[in-house]
Amino acid sequence: MTDNSQENKEVSSISGYHAHVYYDAASKARAARLRVAIEERFDVELGRWRDDPVGPHPTGSYQVAFSPAVFSEIIPWLALNRDGLTIFTHTETGDHLADHRDHAIWLGEQQDLKLSIFE
Repeated sequence: MTDNSQENKEVSSISGYHAHVYYDAASKARAARLRVAIEERFDVELGRWRDDPVGPHPTGSYQVAFSPAVFSEIIPWLALNRDGLTIFTHTETGDHLADHRDHAIWLGEQQDLKLSIFE
């Protein structure tokens, strides 16, 4: 993690979160089951399936967008129910580089993101 300043950042600067569920051909069925379970349990906005890497993501994924009010329920649930999938979660503050680099939460194996797209 890169600490660019010693100042405290206000939690109120977080407008939402994105969780990106990573999958490949071998794990897509598990990702599909997880997607259905997420949709049934939480007030979220699900993005489309991306079988190929897109943006900073190194593998196929779909996005789960949610509000700060949902965070305390969905993150522990995902930690317990991710079925071996890697899930990359980040804040939405308007600073895309910092959100993806400095404000990231990994469930599962951390992967290298293509952060150069934000520079």
